[in-house]
Amino acid sequence: MAILDRTVILAAALSAAIWAPALAQDAPAARNDTIEQDRPDEFYCGERRLGQWFYCAKPKPMDNAKPATPVEADRATDRIAAIAKQLDELKAKAILEPTEANVINYIRFQREQLDRASTFSDTWQRALWQNPDLDYTLQRPVSTVGKRLWLDNRKADRDAVLTSLGQRYGLFYFYAQSCGACEVFAPILRSVTDSHRMTVMAVSMDGGPSRDFPNYVVDSGQRARMGVPGNETPALVLFDTQTKRTIPVGYGVLSADEIMDRIFMLTNTKVGSDY
Repeated sequence: MAILDRTVILAAALSAAIWAPALAQDAPAARNDTIEQDRPDEFYCGERRLGQWFYCAKPKPMDNAKPATPVEADRATDRIAAIAKQLDELKAKAILEPTEANVINYIRFQREQLDRASTFSDTWQRALWQNPDLDYTLQRPVSTVGKRLWLDNRKADRDAVLTSLGQRYGLFYFYAQSCGACEVFAPILRSVTDSHRMTVMAVSMDGGPSRDFPNYVVDSGQRARMGVPGNETPALVLFDTQTKRTIPVGYGVLSADEIMDRIFMLTNTKVGSDY
């Protein structure tokens, strides 16, 4: 029995002598890290006296632990949606269960939102007063005095432009003798074109004459070639002699101011600048 024990001890010692140098050579850094990590903690093993069956090294946190995802702050749109949802809920509850408490709760919450809207409106107005680049009423006044002044200045600019517009633009007037609206519109158009010296080519869609435009021509495909849609009469089309482009002005009966305003806008204002 003693011989057997000595044989086991000798084999273990021989195995350790063979493998220990190789292990020490392959992973010295890992061994040092293990030793450093397994070094007993004074409080954890010394003061607490946990005994031999407890680990003497404080457990290390896992490196692959996922960081906590930060909670995203509530977005303004979510808050607005929540307010609207709560308001609807309080209203529905007050209607279905019209107790004094339910009605008061709905009124109080609704008043809070009205106060919030009033504050927003007041802040909006003050911001416009202090930032003229944001105030659209400076471009298009809404007050009685400002609007009248703006209209007077615009009319003066319009008349000056229309007076010289005939050098480049002409008008095509599509009408029909059987059209009652054409009889009303023709003298209005005649007065505008005479006062601003604009040339008008009247085109009869049914071959009938016009009292206000005796030098008319009968349509022989002019309207289709110009790309004027439909067969509605009266129809007024502006023609640019430089670009050879047709610009529909309008259909149906128009007042003199409407005719002049539309021609002025179509030829001298950028899209979106007048509204």
